[in-house]
Amino acid sequence: MDSLLATLDWVHVKPVLTALALPPVPWMLLILFALLRGRGRTRRVVVIASLLGLWFSCTTVLGNALEQWLLSPPPALSEARIAAMKPTAARRIAVVVLGGGRERLAPEYGESHLAPRSMQRLHYGIWLARRLDAPLMFAGGIGLAQDEGPAEADIAARIAERDYGRKLRWVENGSRDTRENAASGLAMLAGSGVTEVVLVTHDWHMRRAQRAFVEAAQRSRSPMQVTAAPMGLAAADDRMVLRWLPSSEGFVQVRLVLREALGLLMGA
Repeated sequence: MDSLLATLDWVHVKPVLTALALPPVPWMLLILFALLRGRGRTRRVVVIASLLGLWFSCTTVLGNALEQWLLSPPPALSEARIAAMKPTAARRIAVVVLGGGRERLAPEYGESHLAPRSMQRLHYGIWLARRLDAPLMFAGGIGLAQDEGPAEADIAARIAERDYGRKLRWVENGSRDTRENAASGLAMLAGSGVTEVVLVTHDWHMRRAQRAFVEAAQRSRSPMQVTAAPMGLAAADDRMVLRWLPSSEGFVQVRLVLREALGLLMGA
């Protein structure tokens, strides 16, 4: 499906189609159908089932369960693995951070800034690059769902150098989605002698991101290895009863997981 949209040059409709496929839209359509076309017991069953679906679509307990069931994210890099990954003459590593959104104008800064997820990825990427003594890339342009403005990687380069004292070796600022992150990012690394990409993104995004990089390496016939370095794996510490109650965090998590599962299914 993803390649078909690309062939037809309809990639810009992907964010709209995705939004319509995710909660709460399907549950709202079911309720509307029941009210307009349902009769008697069938109407009641559909409405009650849809309301339960809406409830659980806003809970972290469902978000956590779906993440493990549908995405099976890899574990975080352990101290032992990081220590064993030190670059050598034969093992040249690059840490690649994938963008997760930008703020075209952050009024408190008076300039563009990275969205919270992107900042978390950049922070971990810089920390990991220092531990590995490895160069750093940030990959992200202007996403398909975003308005025109500064590229995400350009914002990251400014923040990394000015606020962290770490200059990015590579700034991939032309990609619009994960597959383009992979294709453009690996193309930039092609002549640098890098043999291993340590890929930084959130745990729920890692399977799709890693697949995109592995497939991009295969298409370019590159022997480059792709190592997952997921972040954002900290377990929720709210009380158990609250995990069964609707919350903004639960709603966001369920949508993120379902979006990633849909992207994996559709080849995005």
